[in-house]
Amino acid sequence: MAQQWIPAVFARGGTSKGLFFHERDLPADPDAVFLSAMGSPDPHGRQLDGMGGGISSLSKVVVVGPTEHPEADVEYTFGQVDVRGSAVDRSSNCGNLSAAVGPFAVDEGLVAVGDGPVTLRIRNTNTGAIILATFHVRDGLAEVDGSLAVPGVAGTGAPIELTYLEPGGSRTGRLLPTGSAAEELGTSSGRFRVSMVDAANPMVFVAAADVGLRGTESPDEIEARHDATARLDAIRRAAAVAMGLCSTPEDAPLAVPKVAALAPPAEYGTLDGDRVAEDASDLLVRVMSMGQPHRALPGTAALCCAVARQLPGSLPNELAAAPASADVRLGSPSGPVAAAADVNERHARSASLYRTARPLMRGSVAVR
Repeated sequence: MAQQWIPAVFARGGTSKGLFFHERDLPADPDAVFLSAMGSPDPHGRQLDGMGGGISSLSKVVVVGPTEHPEADVEYTFGQVDVRGSAVDRSSNCGNLSAAVGPFAVDEGLVAVGDGPVTLRIRNTNTGAIILATFHVRDGLAEVDGSLAVPGVAGTGAPIELTYLEPGGSRTGRLLPTGSAAEELGTSSGRFRVSMVDAANPMVFVAAADVGLRGTESPDEIEARHDATARLDAIRRAAAVAMGLCSTPEDAPLAVPKVAALAPPAEYGTLDGDRVAEDASDLLVRVMSMGQPHRALPGTAALCCAVARQLPGSLPNELAAAPASADVRLGSPSGPVAAAADVNERHARSASLYRTARPLMRGSVAVR
């Protein structure tokens, strides 16, 4: 049987890369297309027979199309493609690739805008969130050149401001799904004090020291610590049940909740060999995504951290070095990531961060 060729754009958004499709070009059930295009399932974990890169941040798809929502200009659905398995998880949003949705919509003619600064209202169908994407357009195309550096991405690019409106309760309907800012959680690996927060995406936070980590480790060091990763997975699965995302730990969605190990600021080394001073971060964050240590920081995880840090009694609030404020610097394996949130008591009005994005290929992708 001959391969099919489907129009697509391969793009980077923040610290992720993925395939962007027009909704109109896909079948009603597109999962087989996504799996083949990305090279999954791959028991070797490399996705050599597709466009994926063998890690969660490089195995993603986005479907963009028109919207009937009265408060949005365009909408998109995010899919996390399992590297080794045959699943396409739509239980979460991707805060990094969401940076590329607005530029894609402009470049592909889905919205009509003039040159200069543009703000698009984008609806994410995974969570129902409305995201304001602000960026510059020149000669009818989104700008890609600029001076903004994103930790984990080589070089600089044009800034894209992402503001998530009313990010609380993205999947569970509540900013604090259990009603508590922190609590004891029973898991198959023991009991742990955690904070479960749903802002932009559901997350469960635990002190790095409680799972045997320092919070300064590189992704490779975390991956080599099977005892710690087993504890983090058990915490994630138990939290999924406690947050109402599933009925048993075994049924926990692949992508949510994400689990983060936190620690107070300390000096550490980044993936590119730089040293980050203790006073350059407010909080150290190490996130597991799709069972793998994230090499930077998922965009929605940064937003959730910014919100959670302002909740009295939460672990991000207790472990952060400085008093809670709108802005926070999160020490990731690739360097400090800045995010901000507008929180009034237990109501998150908005959360925001800056990313860059760039289309890398426009054409057609081959699927079996």
